[in-house]
Amino acid sequence: MGGRRLIKAAAVLIVLGYSSLLVYQSGVNFNFQDNRASVQVAVLSIEPVTKTTLYESELNNNITLSDVFISVKTTKHYQYTRLPIILKTWFQLAKQQIWFFTDTDNRQHQNQTNGHMVNTNCSASHQRKHLCCKMSVEYDRFLESGKKWFCHFDDDNYVNVPRLVSVLQTYNHKEDWYLGRTSVYEPVKIFKKPTNKLMFSFWFATGGAGFCISRSLALKMLPVASGGRFISICEGIRLPDDVSVGFIIEHLMKKNLTLVPEFHSHLEQMKLLPPETFRDQISFSYSKIKEEWNVVNVPGFDTRYDPTRFLSLHCFLFPHFKFCPR
Repeated sequence: MGGRRLIKAAAVLIVLGYSSLLVYQSGVNFNFQDNRASVQVAVLSIEPVTKTTLYESELNNNITLSDVFISVKTTKHYQYTRLPIILKTWFQLAKQQIWFFTDTDNRQHQNQTNGHMVNTNCSASHQRKHLCCKMSVEYDRFLESGKKWFCHFDDDNYVNVPRLVSVLQTYNHKEDWYLGRTSVYEPVKIFKKPTNKLMFSFWFATGGAGFCISRSLALKMLPVASGGRFISICEGIRLPDDVSVGFIIEHLMKKNLTLVPEFHSHLEQMKLLPPETFRDQISFSYSKIKEEWNVVNVPGFDTRYDPTRFLSLHCFLFPHFKFCPR
């Protein structure tokens, strides 16, 4: 039995090495720019949620909030802008399940999150290698947690936690599931130089909208993604962290992305989301290009205080919070 396992592991590593070599030769170019704005906000008082029994009952498919590992990728550059908004809003709905993966130490935030700030010791830059470094730590921490679902989001996401849980209840964590939404209109195509012959193609779920991976699938990724191997994958194919996740799952694991349109990134027009559908959405985002904000159209606080509209959105969904207008 042990010999068979060693043979299988060796076979996977050989395939990985061959795939990486092929992509090295392909010369794929991706220029992703981060145009999301840094929003300086006033110091936000972090208040406990007033209702603590929202998710304590047993749910369908034996999935509850406690079965979900939610990771949020952030950086020291946004620790006083994006992070306080999350801590004041949707973090309050899942304090034990949300972990922040950053590149600095901040005692105040450690206290506010009850020690849920993880210093990855990765660089604070937005370069591919450093983003992949953080994703690698996120993945390993999920494996250690023993949770049934791994859900990744960025620090410019607002997550409707109850809706996230209800959607996960419709999928079996013991099966292979890769849930998310694409940000491109066709799959990533890898060509071989100099012939420009198509070698393979795959879809990926954009990290800016968030994605979820079942534990069954995450365990199958172990030989190629755990213990820092994910960083090697990123460097081998020269693609960003979320694209590399898609490469591993769709190309190496041969598992298809399942499209879930309720995930949303800053690459969409947020204002086109009708307010009557907000409760049905999983994630929201925002961006600022020049002086124009791409945000959800929701009533609430003055835009000078709440330019991202996340505070107003939270109060729209959960009006019982103390900071919400009465």
